[in-house]
Amino acid sequence: MKIAGSVLTLVAFFFTAAVVNAHSDSRHRLGGGAHYWKTIDEVEAAGFDVDEDAIGWMISYQYVPSLFKLEIDLEFLPEDFAGIQDTTLAPQALLLVGAGIYGGLGIGTFVTDSEFADDPYFIIRAGLEFEVFPSIYLDINANYHFTDFDSISKLDKNVDTDTVTLGAILRFGF
Repeated sequence: MKIAGSVLTLVAFFFTAAVVNAHSDSRHRLGGGAHYWKTIDEVEAAGFDVDEDAIGWMISYQYVPSLFKLEIDLEFLPEDFAGIQDTTLAPQALLLVGAGIYGGLGIGTFVTDSEFADDPYFIIRAGLEFEVFPSIYLDINANYHFTDFDSISKLDKNVDTDTVTLGAILRFGF
């Protein structure tokens, strides 16, 4: 509940900043959103009781110097992601190209109990981003994460599944 209050306060602050800076070129964008994620393979079929889909919340920053965008995200994955009993953080960095319709590649890792995953995961993203109000952008995207769950949890080494996500992020330009 504290996280939700903090995120709402952050969103309100940046909404106010975006309105004040409505005439800027919006090279910097900050916001938040959600990802619905789903594993590709049946993890439960391998005998493990873990969530195979859920909603993850994220904070996102973009730097937009041209048609290329650099994006840094921090995703908060729910308990029982990949069999982990605590909330998992997933920092990500992406290089995107395009305006309106875009695509790109990225890399990320998982952090749980202050420990990083053994291996990073890789991301392919395609999305649609548009300005809904001056300096306020909505980004709807689909992602494919090449994920190796056994690098972050106690799952058997034979369990290997990738993840797809559908996301929506609202960013405020300044």
